[in-house]
Amino acid sequence: MDLNTITGLVPAPGAAWQPGDAWLGGGTWLFSEPQPGLRRLLDVTDFGWPALTETGDGLEVAATCTIAELCGWQPGPPRAAAWRGAATLARQCGQALLASFKVQNVATVGGNLCLSLPAGAMISLTAALDGAVTLWAPDGAVREVPVAGFVTGPGRNVLRPGELLRSVFLPAAALRGQTAFRQASLAPVGRSAAVVIGWRAAPADGAAVTVTVTAATPRPAQLRFAGLPTPDEAVAALDAAGLRYHDDVHGAPAWRAAMTRRYVADVIRELGRAP
Repeated sequence: MDLNTITGLVPAPGAAWQPGDAWLGGGTWLFSEPQPGLRRLLDVTDFGWPALTETGDGLEVAATCTIAELCGWQPGPPRAAAWRGAATLARQCGQALLASFKVQNVATVGGNLCLSLPAGAMISLTAALDGAVTLWAPDGAVREVPVAGFVTGPGRNVLRPGELLRSVFLPAAALRGQTAFRQASLAPVGRSAAVVIGWRAAPADGAAVTVTVTAATPRPAQLRFAGLPTPDEAVAALDAAGLRYHDDVHGAPAWRAAMTRRYVADVIRELGRAP
């Protein structure tokens, strides 16, 4: 797409954001359709942030990390074995995106979060692993927001004018947990219509269990349990939550609700087996 209203492409470091600007990462969505309100692009890749940074506290994923980089992530020692399940989940979510290798190697994690579509695969991953985004405001203020609360609806989020998503942080306790993944689409290569991710704390971290629902709902929804529920108890908690299910060409609300109920039971059964 020729963005013929753009009059400037400048490095983001040192650039003062102004109305008519847009942050440019991978640009796979930005260049896919007309952007008549834009005048200037601020290239955030010039910050030179490392894509992935492992510490004892967890994993920092830069906004400019590509989806391919995160999906190909292999935890290094001494955390390789403990975080293996999280790395597997990253690959599962990346495959659910159903993007070509060209898109996966250019599209960024930050862009997927900021686009805030119900089927955003990086939203599914980072919400399920209790991720929190760091946001930079034009005046220098910094704030952190849980991923589960960052997205507020289809294409909507809590970003304020000029705010830049700097990174998403995944805590070590979440990375150590056991995970179970389910995804449904109307077609074998169709957009995700329901994604359910179960997570269970590692024995050393307690007994907490979380079930995260995305794609089927306009925004991420989570069920939290103090211990492992039975499948029937988990489905009852889902029903009691009174979730609103998304309605578009990728799936009717009633079908999405039925698949979500089925997958919630499935992930609880899987979490009940030895990892």
